[in-house]
Amino acid sequence: MNQDNRVQSERHGLAMVLDGERSLLKRFLDLLDQEETLLIAGDTDALMPLAKEKGEVYRLLQRHHDSRGLLLGRLGLNNTDADLRQACAAMPDALARWDEILQLAEQARTRNELNGKLIIERMHTNQAALSVLLTAANKPQLYDAAGTARPAGGGRMLGSA
Repeated sequence: MNQDNRVQSERHGLAMVLDGERSLLKRFLDLLDQEETLLIAGDTDALMPLAKEKGEVYRLLQRHHDSRGLLLGRLGLNNTDADLRQACAAMPDALARWDEILQLAEQARTRNELNGKLIIERMHTNQAALSVLLTAANKPQLYDAAGTARPAGGGRMLGSA
């Protein structure tokens, strides 16, 4: 295979990797949307399978990123925006996909940050509820089993002087 054919083959492979990366980013955004809906609804049971799927898609995205870097490396380029644009200069469809990937990645970053804030908010709410329950568990009962009122505290503890 001559040099021109090899370069064309690498560029074609790069375009295919970009297609896959774009599809995966769209899937990742869908999962982030589902995650936000579940967090707002408080459906924590459904979050675990979603988190697993989100992790799998993230790993696939990382593989595509690595493949993109490998292909660019074979062309003597780095895995940067400028070098990718150079490699795809003669492929306007691939450049359009790359621009879409950059936009989708920014959306994913923003959505992931928002979901992180929702998770922290949910944790604070749960912590506050737990604190109320623990405080209530440490207070003496104001009524006995028969419903008769008992004074709350103020008396001497057994074994104290």
